[in-house]
Amino acid sequence: MPSYPSLRSFLEWCAETDQFQRVADPVSVIHQITAVHRNVLERQGPVLQFDQPLLPGGAPSDVPVVVNLFGTPERVAAGLGVTLEGLDDLGAFLAALRSPTPPDGLRDALSRWPMLKAALATRPKILRSAPVQSVVLQGGDVDLSALPIQTHWPGDAGPLITWPVVVTRPFDSEAADVSRYNAGVYRAQVLDHNRLIMRWLPHRGGAAHHQSWAQQGQKTPMAIILGADPATLLSAALPLPESVSELTFAGALNNARPRLVPAKTVPLMVPADAEMVIEGWVSPSEVAPEGPFGDHTGYYNRAEPFPVMQVSAITHRKDPLYLSTYTGRPPDEPAIIGEVFNRLALPTIRAQIPEVHDLWLPPAACSYRMAVVAINKRYPGQARRVMMALWGMLPQFSYTKMIVVVDTDIDPKNWEDIAWALATRMDPVRDVMLIENTPMDYLDFASPQPGLAGKMGLDATIKIDSETSRDWGKVMKTSDSDAAFAADLVARLMPGAGS
Repeated sequence: MPSYPSLRSFLEWCAETDQFQRVADPVSVIHQITAVHRNVLERQGPVLQFDQPLLPGGAPSDVPVVVNLFGTPERVAAGLGVTLEGLDDLGAFLAALRSPTPPDGLRDALSRWPMLKAALATRPKILRSAPVQSVVLQGGDVDLSALPIQTHWPGDAGPLITWPVVVTRPFDSEAADVSRYNAGVYRAQVLDHNRLIMRWLPHRGGAAHHQSWAQQGQKTPMAIILGADPATLLSAALPLPESVSELTFAGALNNARPRLVPAKTVPLMVPADAEMVIEGWVSPSEVAPEGPFGDHTGYYNRAEPFPVMQVSAITHRKDPLYLSTYTGRPPDEPAIIGEVFNRLALPTIRAQIPEVHDLWLPPAACSYRMAVVAINKRYPGQARRVMMALWGMLPQFSYTKMIVVVDTDIDPKNWEDIAWALATRMDPVRDVMLIENTPMDYLDFASPQPGLAGKMGLDATIKIDSETSRDWGKVMKTSDSDAAFAADLVARLMPGAGS
């Protein structure tokens, strides 16, 4: 796929492929855009651009709102620079980043040229001026209420920024040291005309950077990127190794050096071709209650204290676009992105746990709350070893409350296969593993304590050797020749009936 150096270039591709539609009707940023977005997403519809978003109070905004950017797996893959068929190769590239191996001879070294080329593309190109700084608002001109920031659900506390790429760096770094930057997607609540509340959980990179500044009694410089190019947006959401900067990795996906420019009021570099940047400083001590807001679990989270950001500047293009989304019970864009990331993560998982044949994170289970994994089973207790390895492998899996392990003859993406394996290969006493007091997303209201909950592993594999004292039944299966004979006969008996 071609690279898309800006949101606008990606929207042009969407328009050329009939995946973009403008909405001329006035639609309110309070609840209505979310309702339309959800309806279109459930139909696997196009990217929408609302040309007349109505601000609270009913006044029209001159900033169009773009939603449903990654409403289909095909658009997520395109944002990563590949087709759906190319996701496996990209997943192998991500696995190599985590566990690089020295080349085995000249032929192997030459075969790695695409990876070297991608690595060279991660070096940022620093500009003196940029489209995103065509308009600079500071001091009394800063007014967040002028932006078409949505209030998504009836029970939400107020306007919420949902597609920001939040850029931070640690205290012991310099602004030019982009390789140490963290770019994460954290929601931001509008507190008033020049203050935001940053919701980031303790295990996230932005929170760690904020803590490094707060320990020195210093404010944290921060930039919120709105309407970044798709590679930067998705890199900020990818489970990359901690040593890999999301901003520079976007260059690898785009096959072009990322274009950055110094921010106007904070010591940070920001993407030159984004639509908007909100610059500011996060207080080392001031917090405010964030929420409640509708979340990916399908429930409203309770209000919790999070750090306050003082906005020092807003910069944007001459005619900016505001990129937004919603989070809620799947389907939503995070769930669709999660489906694609599931495929990307599989080579990394296999590199650490070679017996893993396939893995599925059901979107309906809020993506990472439940995992079904098929393994090549060879010895007793192997299913339990895989469960524990997954829970400890990636930070995302520390929040997976249930893992079901099946054999390779079971399709882990097929609920009927899973139900059959659970019903015929699992004993509720012998094959259920329970673990207490493990990390959990504090938004999980089923947890006995916020941030702390149990885990359950279900071994739905065929039991072998010391795992059972009984002879196991043989799985029934029609032979290939009989199946082919039947298919041919039925095709003649029922022409046009389909397969």
